[in-house]
Amino acid sequence: MFSKRNRTSSLDIDHALYLYFLGLSTRSVSKAIFHINKVKRSHVAIWKWIQKYKPQKISIKKKRISEFIIDETLIKVGPEYIWLWVTIEPENRQILALSISKERNMFVAERFLDSLIKSHGKHCVSTDGGTWYPQACRFLKLRHHIHSSLEKSLIERTMQYIKDRTESFDDYFPCRIKNCKLKHIRNWLNLFVNYHNKELINA
Repeated sequence: MFSKRNRTSSLDIDHALYLYFLGLSTRSVSKAIFHINKVKRSHVAIWKWIQKYKPQKISIKKKRISEFIIDETLIKVGPEYIWLWVTIEPENRQILALSISKERNMFVAERFLDSLIKSHGKHCVSTDGGTWYPQACRFLKLRHHIHSSLEKSLIERTMQYIKDRTESFDDYFPCRIKNCKLKHIRNWLNLFVNYHNKELINA
């Protein structure tokens, strides 16, 4: 029987949702967060969190977008590494979009940029100079330039922040799904970005 407890921290809810997206049942998640975090919550409470915080499309505060600052980095998922693509806006520093892929090339970059255009319109693109970006920008008729020192600092801080969080989850809750389709990773990253953007709005 679960007794009434204080408000659950957002980090504990993150842990529970991540475990669920890895494939655990709500009952297994309930047992796991008690064993790992000493947080006692019923499987019904876990189910309610899933319904309330189920990742949706990345939400951002509607503001004028001056440009897209883009970068990509490797993150670990179980035994393999995948590419994480991230776009931020320099003024409000919110994450506009992210994507994951098993390859890094012009075609993946083009798909990522195309999804940005569909969501936010056409804007100048700032990148680190990877050869896949200028080619993709030319194809999509986007202006492109190399990061300034400020733009580089902004995107590197964001990328490191995301990597620190994803690496800590992989250390404690590694992916055990064979031939993983990465759906649970996308769900967790969307959840993480929504929290991140809301924190910036409320700061």
